[in-house]
Amino acid sequence: MSKILLLEDDEVLSETLIELLESENFEVLHVEDGEMALDATFVSKFDLLLLDVNVPFLNGFELLKSLRESGDMTPAIFITALSDVASLSQGFEVGADDYIKKPFDFDELLIRINALLKKRYHTYSNEITIGDFRFVIEKDELYSGSKFIPLPPYELNITRILFQNLNKTVQKEYLLDVLGDGKEMSEGALRVHMTKLRKIGLPIDTIKGIGYRLENS
Repeated sequence: MSKILLLEDDEVLSETLIELLESENFEVLHVEDGEMALDATFVSKFDLLLLDVNVPFLNGFELLKSLRESGDMTPAIFITALSDVASLSQGFEVGADDYIKKPFDFDELLIRINALLKKRYHTYSNEITIGDFRFVIEKDELYSGSKFIPLPPYELNITRILFQNLNKTVQKEYLLDVLGDGKEMSEGALRVHMTKLRKIGLPIDTIKGIGYRLENS
């Protein structure tokens, strides 16, 4: 069952959406403000984010920008009454995958949700490939052709994150936080791990001052 985070402060619309989505066998967590939504992403893993923009404390644009900067690439759809080009542009700039304007047809929303989830599951539940390399997500295993490449824990975690964010820059602060697991890791140590991964042939680019990127050229 796919889990959806719904950020919407309109009580009537929220109830309608929850009823609709649950009737389609989605699990829905509903929150009414951006700070609650941010807290929810720290506690639970979601398959999709449905985000209103004009909500209290932290608006939808600010919320998604924060999530993307932290490395959270969960598919996101904005549902909003904003219809100007500037708002549309801003929505995609902060990392939205789709954008639907209120009032909207519920069947259209379901089509958009299912399309995004199908794309996500096709990529993330099986294998991600780049050149001769493929990473099997379910098994946490890296292969070059048919050859299994054993990796120590730090390099395996880095590899998983880079493959899951293929063609996207992953901020070094996010990597340091995840890899440190509550302890402090230095940028020097991170560079050493990246060097080891490059030696096996992974095409990892350094984005100066920002982070690292695994790109399928």
